Amino acid sequence: MAAKTTGATRKAKEGRAKETAGRDAIRIRWERRNIALLGSGLGAILIGFVLLAQGSITAAPILLVAGYCLLVPLAFIL
Repeated sequence: MAAKTTGATRKAKEGRAKETAGRDAIRIRWERRNIALLGSGLGAILIGFVLLAQGSITAAPILLVAGYCLLVPLAFIL
């Protein structure tokens, strides 16, 4: 015996379908520019941690902030 669906139930299911369709529509375009930004961001982070381990108190934080806050996010945004 099949259960009847009410209008509210049907609208809720349609709303969930739209939400999942919206999530699937977001795709990252991996172009040369994005890969270069991500690679340079990861490189800056790696060099920043190496310099931090060696005791650098000026260049290491600058590279870490640039990598984490600028380069890596730009790789995903652009």
